[in-house]
Amino acid sequence: MARKYSKKASADVERAMKKRKAGTLRSGRSGKKVTSRKQAIAIGLSEARAKGRKVPKKTAKKRNAAKKSKRKAGR
Repeated sequence: MARKYSKKASADVERAMKKRKAGTLRSGRSGKKVTSRKQAIAIGLSEARAKGRKVPKKTAKKRNAAKKSKRKAGR
């Protein structure tokens, strides 16, 4: 069975986790300090996607929720 995530994507997530542990990882727009393990992983995966690494797409449920919140904010 093939890998779902590339080794480089794993490295990106690992880097984000280390930054979180050091207390230097910040979230996107707000720039608040990230303390959540899950959020650190999400940031790492998002950066990996942006770099074009092999990472599965977000699940449809999460994407639809993001679209809805985007639409609400646009009003």
